[in-house]
Amino acid sequence: MIIDYEILKFAWWALVGVLLIGFAITDGMDMGVGTLLPFLGKNDPERRIIINTVGPHWDGNQVWFITAGGAIFAAWPAVYAAAFSGFYLAMLLVLFALFFRPVGFDYRSKIENQGWRYAWDWGLFAGGFIPSLIFGVAFGNLLQGVPFHLDEFLRVTYDAKFLWALLPLLNPFAILAGLVSVAMLTGHGSTWLQMRADEVVATRARQYGFYAGVATAVLFALAGLWIWAGNFNWFVIVSQPAYDAMPNPLAKEVAREAGALFNIYSNYPIAILAPALGILCPLLMALMSKAGKGGFAFLFSALGMTGIISTAGLSMFPFIMPSTTDPRSSLTVWDATSSHLTLTVMFWTAVIFVPIVLMYTLWCYWRMWGRVTMDEIEARSHSAY
Repeated sequence: MIIDYEILKFAWWALVGVLLIGFAITDGMDMGVGTLLPFLGKNDPERRIIINTVGPHWDGNQVWFITAGGAIFAAWPAVYAAAFSGFYLAMLLVLFALFFRPVGFDYRSKIENQGWRYAWDWGLFAGGFIPSLIFGVAFGNLLQGVPFHLDEFLRVTYDAKFLWALLPLLNPFAILAGLVSVAMLTGHGSTWLQMRADEVVATRARQYGFYAGVATAVLFALAGLWIWAGNFNWFVIVSQPAYDAMPNPLAKEVAREAGALFNIYSNYPIAILAPALGILCPLLMALMSKAGKGGFAFLFSALGMTGIISTAGLSMFPFIMPSTTDPRSSLTVWDATSSHLTLTVMFWTAVIFVPIVLMYTLWCYWRMWGRVTMDEIEARSHSAY
């Protein structure tokens, strides 16, 4: 079956969004648990309870992260090249922080020494907090535009300071976006612990879940107000080739207009559901946490993250990586993709394998479901976690 090139371009924009949401719900949960580890666990057995709630799942959850990166590489090679060039130091920082997770999980309990184990606990904290912050900061920069341009051979060139230093990434709006990400993922991790941890830990997780849910909603709303009040000069395509044309970012004309980030909501009012979910669901998560309904808290947390990530994607559409120094070089859904054949092969591969990944993931959670209790931890003092 041959699918139109234009439809495939749009389909892969949606599929990459689904993969990012899947990553946030699954691996974001692990990062949230890691961020909370030093604060919810008051002693070694309680921290082992926390670690054992994600121990069987964290490496499988990273499949979503790897798959999303692979999908961007194959579907949007120009975006992959431009992003990994401009955000190189940020990506390395995330990578080095993520090193603490597999090493921390495997080595923390090898030695029965309090100093050793607490040091690895803070390593697991870094492996959760730093990526959560950097991912949000990256989205905050994309929502403002990135200083790069393409030459006649479509080679990417960045401002030297932007390329070699992290400081330009840490502008006020990007930091706010990073805090939204941290609050969102930390709250999601707390809902997981409400369902899976021993009651003494789950009780503390409910309190953190309440505060994180409220913080997520408030910070997300504040980011929206910042964009609206600041009249962000967003990017608008003036002219471009047909949607099914061969990709060429320099073949279009782009202008910048104040408030254009909100155009999607006036053109397609149904899109307002995304930011509505992003504000309402974290508040419902907070209420469910307060009421001790961990399952509903987890559900509303997942829906809230879906709304927040969808809001960013819909607001930017069709732009993926806009350029502030040369708007014409901006990369969009229509001109940053791979060939028709590549997208077709990848599409049918995704149709086959994504459901398989979902099924085995759900099976793993079903088979390993249950609270991790203090009695279980004390009976397995020499286990891996």
